[in-house]
Amino acid sequence: MWVACLIYFACASGIYGLGFWLPTIIADMGVKSTLEIGMLTAIPYAVAAVGMVLVGRSSDRRQERRWHFAVSAALGGLGLVLSVQFSNYPAAALAALTLATFGVMSASPLFWSFPTAFLRGAAAAAGIAIINSIANLGGFVIPFLVGSIKDATGSTANGMYFIAALLFGGAALAVVVRFADGRTVSR
Repeated sequence: MWVACLIYFACASGIYGLGFWLPTIIADMGVKSTLEIGMLTAIPYAVAAVGMVLVGRSSDRRQERRWHFAVSAALGGLGLVLSVQFSNYPAAALAALTLATFGVMSASPLFWSFPTAFLRGAAAAAGIAIINSIANLGGFVIPFLVGSIKDATGSTANGMYFIAALLFGGAALAVVVRFADGRTVSR
């Protein structure tokens, strides 16, 4: 269960990191109008909404969760890294942020099939509550951490690299973790 907490902490960190910092990152790309920032911020979420449905359908059709989650989380991390690398090219940076949002938002619903693979009955209710509570500490930690990094360096770049590292770590854990009975989190 504690590993599931870590995996979802990584995913939730990506969600909160993008949710809180996406408008600031877009503004840092040189977009000055509040309306334009709002409109550009909507693009990644619109793509992610479609992506969530497509990834979910693919996962259901193949009856496979682990790799769908891992690839989605890794794409989220890759998108964050690329958004920093292309920060001087607004269109490319926005495309990378769209990839990041697609990946993170697609991974989140897939995660919830993991705890139900090894928790049953009352243990499932308590376990899911613990996983959700601990993982959602990312809602405090990540915005604070990225803000502190931005204050110290004048850039969100290192904060995005940190969130990307969490997402890559969460993806790796989802691939390699085996529970006490030998099952993986794949189904």
